[in-house]
Amino acid sequence: MNLENKELKELFKLANKIGKKRYHKLTEEDFENYRAYDYWRYINGDGECGTTQESKDWVKNNSDWFCSICGDNYFDRGGRTIDHKLPRSQYPWLSINFENLWVICQYCNQEKGEKHWYEYEHHIFMNYPDLYLGVKLARPTKLLQSLCKEISY
Repeated sequence: MNLENKELKELFKLANKIGKKRYHKLTEEDFENYRAYDYWRYINGDGECGTTQESKDWVKNNSDWFCSICGDNYFDRGGRTIDHKLPRSQYPWLSINFENLWVICQYCNQEKGEKHWYEYEHHIFMNYPDLYLGVKLARPTKLLQSLCKEISY
């Protein structure tokens, strides 16, 4: 299924359908992956950018000095954070899928919150149109396409 040619309204409907259908089929392995992410990211406390050496290294290798969304220096915007493009509250089985992770500033992470990806794209388009292209380019298309294969239409 080609997601690039769909309108945001269609993408919202598809995202909700996938999330709701898959969420009720969580397995023990899904919960183990969810817990593995917590361990990977946190050892002692609630560090937003990882407290294990592996997660710190991942952040260092997957970011530079500037937020992927706003383009500002991380340290001018509360520091770096590891964010799930598709929220783990809605997609816990994707918690440790690295295609679902990106590094953004604390401010952008808080503003994104638990929004689904397409809801977030819409939010950026309506409120910060000059930032929309960068967010659209970061769309987790392959990940979303893999989710489409998990359900019947």
